[in-house]
Amino acid sequence: QVQLGESGGGLVQAGGSLRLSCTASGGSFSTYGTGWFRQAPGKEREFVAAITWSGRVTSYADSVKGRFSIARDNAKNTVYLIMNSLKPEDTAIYYCAARNVQSTVAATTTSTYPYWGQGTQVTVSS
Repeated sequence: QVQLGESGGGLVQAGGSLRLSCTASGGSFSTYGTGWFRQAPGKEREFVAAITWSGRVTSYADSVKGRFSIARDNAKNTVYLIMNSLKPEDTAIYYCAARNVQSTVAATTTSTYPYWGQGTQVTVSS
């Protein structure tokens, strides 16, 4: 069982960029499919992006397609969320989640993932 830790959040102006990191400890991350989700105040947690354990398949929410990308470096036990052209509506707490499943599906639902990090705040000012 791995423990997940997010980093890289912060305050950025609209149009700016951030790179979030999700680092796993307690075991190898190379067999885990991973997703990024976010939750804004008063809203439900929503899917942002996901990547399979192999890194060959990715999935994105329509709201972030073309602006965000997800990538993994298994040697560093880390999955990244690269966020460009940020908008105020991207403001939220961003969570990474993982599942130890060697699937070709980059899962997009919260219930699919048993392991979660504590989240990192992203604030985009207008």
